[in-house]
Amino acid sequence: MKKGIIVASFGTTYEDTRKLCIESIEDIIREKYRDYLVLRAFTSQMVINILKKRDNIHVFNLEEAIRDMENQGIEDIYIQPLHIIPGHEYEKLTKYNLKVGLPLLSLEEDYMKIVENIGISELGNNEALVFMGHGSDHEADESYEILENLYHKKGFTNVFIGTVEGSKTIEDIIKELKEKNIKKVKLKPFMLVAGDHAVNDMASEDDDSWKSILEREGFQVEVCLKGLGEYKITQEIFLEHFEKIIGEK
Repeated sequence: MKKGIIVASFGTTYEDTRKLCIESIEDIIREKYRDYLVLRAFTSQMVINILKKRDNIHVFNLEEAIRDMENQGIEDIYIQPLHIIPGHEYEKLTKYNLKVGLPLLSLEEDYMKIVENIGISELGNNEALVFMGHGSDHEADESYEILENLYHKKGFTNVFIGTVEGSKTIEDIIKELKEKNIKKVKLKPFMLVAGDHAVNDMASEDDDSWKSILEREGFQVEVCLKGLGEYKITQEIFLEHFEKIIGEK
């Protein structure tokens, strides 16, 4: 075995969603590329440290995963990220002289596949679907706006995408919901995993969660804790991105 694949994500401290959204994709890659060594890496050292201290689970950071492969005699190393946008976390992967696949929202066809497969058949009259993305101060934050605009262009005008740390906030979305006379909001994470942000910032009973904010504004709220990694279409997009880089070498 002289080839290796590192499946790299930000990571999560939540075991259930880690299995559903990260391990599921790793298993697909491992099954298809049986002659390759497949390793997991997280780009968040904070998540790695918490897992080590709390659960005695050791997850490689990227440098450790590369070193481990080199120590095992792996000569060809590929990296497939499970990041959503080509932002800061993705850029951590590109400083190495290795083949790196694209994140989820990269190509026009990726956006279209998401629009056609996630969330479009779920809404009734006076209902809206609101996604919570992570967001970033990176210019790639515009990816969320591009995706929302595509939903609207395709006729799904009651789909909105806000962010925790990006330019479009829940307050911005509330203004649009009221303009459309929306009564019920379905909340979903637009993140790889339904982890800390989804559980606490989106769905909890805390005063500053999106659920609580929307309810105070008079909306009926339904929450769905399903990370993007659970969707078949998302898994397929990541696999297609990896197939493109492995075919180039």
